Amino acid sequence: MEPAPGPRTDDALLGAELQIQGRIMPASNQTFLATLGEDGPRCVYKPVSGERPLWDFPHGTLAEREYAAWVVSDHLAWDVVPPTVLREGPAGRGMVQLWREPVAGPDDVPDTVDVVPEGIVPRGWLHVLDASGPQDEPVMLIHEDSAPLRRMAVFDVITNNTDRKGGHVLAMADGHRHGVDHGVCFHHEDKLRTVLWGWAGLALTDEERDGVEDVLLGLHGELRDRLEELLAVHEVDATARRCERLLRAGSFPVPAGGWPSIPWPPF
Repeated sequence: MEPAPGPRTDDALLGAELQIQGRIMPASNQTFLATLGEDGPRCVYKPVSGERPLWDFPHGTLAEREYAAWVVSDHLAWDVVPPTVLREGPAGRGMVQLWREPVAGPDDVPDTVDVVPEGIVPRGWLHVLDASGPQDEPVMLIHEDSAPLRRMAVFDVITNNTDRKGGHVLAMADGHRHGVDHGVCFHHEDKLRTVLWGWAGLALTDEERDGVEDVLLGLHGELRDRLEELLAVHEVDATARRCERLLRAGSFPVPAGGWPSIPWPPF
């Protein structure tokens, strides 16, 4: 049985025929740019048939994980993930997500997540790590210090996102930030890999705590019912434990040994 769409899902994602416009490259799995009908909104279509097997995730589950990430985002009402559904398409059943067009900032201002020459971190950005550039020059990985990006970082902890690359953060013209590519979330083991480490160890805000508490409450009711249609029960249980641990700590986690903390490549 297909899980029912949430209350903020655009009905057009389910009702209109998908028209493939081309393949989005590069991508680990088959990813298509499509339109809803001849002249409808653009969307991203990832069929299950095009998923590449992974050693640590059950094969054929990435589309459900993408949709489950939207279900959590929808429950939070933080609009982290663009509207997403599961449906049939030209290459079979898969994930369909409304396209969000990011905007580029001024040339003299770093991107939302960026690599810049080593030196003073620009005001409004946070340092993540030091590295070497293509010519062995010293560089820094930084990201902006903004409420929308902080919420995305909290969302990634809840969903155990193992692939938050810089390219998976979309900067909107109004200052909002969307996150995309959530096919490798919700593993029952701790596998958080992200470029958004700038708040590591800092206390959660009241809004962020309220969001985590709301997810935990939902995992004792309707949210659990929706997620158990998409994930294994032990993965849903692990999501609840992550929420409990995050609330006990009251702060963002810090990188731990035993698992790479930064995805590769980071963009």
